[in-house]
Amino acid sequence: MGLTSSLQFRRQNNKTFLRILMFLVLSCIPGRTNLCSNHSVSTPIDLPPSNPSDIRSSLVSLDLEGYISFDDVHNAAKDFGNRYQLPPLAVLHPRSVSDISSMMKHIVHLGSTSNLTVAARGHGHSLQGQALAHQGVVINMESFRSTDIKIYKGKQPYVDVSGGELWINILRETLKYGLSPKSWTDYLHLTVGGTLSNAGISGQAYKHGPQINNVYQLEIVTGKGEVVTCSEERNSELFYSVLGGLGQFGIITRARISLEPALHMVKWIRVLYSDFSVFSRDQEYLISKEKAFDYVEGFVIINRTDLLNNWRSSFRPNDSTQASKFKSDGKTLYCLEVVKYFNPEEANSVNQETGKLLSELSYIPSTLFSTEVPYIEFLDRVHIAERKLREKGLWEVPHPWLNLLIPKSSISDFATEVFNNILTSNNNGPILIYPVNQSKWNKHTSLITPNEDIFYLVALLPSAVPKSSGRNDLEYLLKQNQRVINFCEAANLKVKQYLPHYETQQEWKSHFGNRWETFSQRKHTYDPLAILAPGHKIFQKTRRLSPIQLSKSKATRTPQSKIFSNTELPKYLDPNV
Repeated sequence: MGLTSSLQFRRQNNKTFLRILMFLVLSCIPGRTNLCSNHSVSTPIDLPPSNPSDIRSSLVSLDLEGYISFDDVHNAAKDFGNRYQLPPLAVLHPRSVSDISSMMKHIVHLGSTSNLTVAARGHGHSLQGQALAHQGVVINMESFRSTDIKIYKGKQPYVDVSGGELWINILRETLKYGLSPKSWTDYLHLTVGGTLSNAGISGQAYKHGPQINNVYQLEIVTGKGEVVTCSEERNSELFYSVLGGLGQFGIITRARISLEPALHMVKWIRVLYSDFSVFSRDQEYLISKEKAFDYVEGFVIINRTDLLNNWRSSFRPNDSTQASKFKSDGKTLYCLEVVKYFNPEEANSVNQETGKLLSELSYIPSTLFSTEVPYIEFLDRVHIAERKLREKGLWEVPHPWLNLLIPKSSISDFATEVFNNILTSNNNGPILIYPVNQSKWNKHTSLITPNEDIFYLVALLPSAVPKSSGRNDLEYLLKQNQRVINFCEAANLKVKQYLPHYETQQEWKSHFGNRWETFSQRKHTYDPLAILAPGHKIFQKTRRLSPIQLSKSKATRTPQSKIFSNTELPKYLDPNV
């Protein structure tokens, strides 16, 4: 019995020794982690140094058609919201898709030896740092713009454009062919990639859906650096992931956008209401009609007296005398704004058609104001207001905007509380409100909307005046926004944020609801190291450790820490952890 025990002891020691030897041998072999089906990302054999100067050197060594800037990063450290200053380590000014792909692959190759993340920046109109990458790499997508706007005429016309192209440039070019995109944002000096990463909403959305519903094809650089062409028929999951995907799955480098015939003129009409229920009923009636206006929006006028001098944007009614006589006496009013496109030779028939439509509405009879302007002037109307604000130094100020998507069943309760009790004026920015049809919005995209047939966009768009106090102060406006959010949550209005911003992953999970698992899995597939779009604070870059780092970390590892082995798939972490 003693001899048997001795032999068993020796065999056990031999097995233990072989296991240790095998572990040491395997630890010296460069690992390879399977990140998703059919693709893998290799761990570098020689781990690059992790100090900033060496990371800079590694970026400089990239073979690029464009260039990298390390010093001139001021503009990339802020956005239109003008509330955050988060400087990147570098800004990439790409000249080709391969520049973007090379940068992504390089950062994937660095893995956990750097904290580098990547944000694609268009015209910089994010509101809360979503296009920033603190000590990461910002890709200046406007450098990627080209004059190569390709337009295809036919039964289903479309335009092929760079993801860094501005919508205003697309409009100018397509109009040369008598064509135009179907759906817009109110402001056209935004990039294609930027709006398609969110939705792209304006008064045409009730009829054509948002901009993300009017795309035939995309070219994407994923979070793994792969260049992929996708559409509804080809790589469809990536296609739908990226549309409304907040930049989490890939960078849009090219888009094929559907077009329609463009008319030359616009009949632009505004009418007023004093009763919100009548106002919303008329809006909903108009978006239910097959043949009605080409654009339906609305806005709220709170505590104003001089109507003519407070019209939003460039609207100049034909009868300015009538408008100047109207006084709101400080009452809350609701303005319905509608548009009909036409050619000059159709002016009489358009007047008859719009007159019939207006006769079916219940606005205040003395408050019908109209004008006619060129098609491009109407679509680019906000840029006119921008120039005026820039002249006064009031454009590059903090913009604590709040955009909400509100179910039809909740809009009356929202309006009663918010427009009567929380908001006391809109003297420093417009308040937009208009309904859209859910049937025009593709549910396969990443965009989250209320689960009702009709929902409203409500956009609170104030500007914080520098060195001001009271209702124009940034802190006051932020608190006002929070009061609105708190009311929506307390009243269970089932509101969803548009251009959402949250601080924790748990809040993001609540935002996505039962679609969170799909969103998270798509992230895992297309950006497994969570490199892209860190400013949203949805996912934190994965810390995937090499065998050498694993062995070094064992001595200092605490029970609460989590080390990812070389055979584990990346895990996503709450940014607050």
